[in-house]
Amino acid sequence: MEKMTLKEEVIDIIDQLRPFLQQDGGDIQFLELTEDNVVKVKLQGACGSCPHAKITLKNGVESTIKKYIPEIHSVVDESLGF
Repeated sequence: MEKMTLKEEVIDIIDQLRPFLQQDGGDIQFLELTEDNVVKVKLQGACGSCPHAKITLKNGVESTIKKYIPEIHSVVDESLGF
């Protein structure tokens, strides 16, 4: 079995998190993995306008990705500017 690239690993985790966001009427789109290991995403639907979006992004998405892929420095939402 071939080893997944870092980008593929990130996308795989995002795909696993997606159903939890969709339960609340939201979604997440992977945009980019930068050279300095910052994951850029776009929260969509209810997540895009929710006042708790930053908490969801940092405590949910970012913490989960960093748990499984320690090389990732942060996750930022391009639509929210953080």
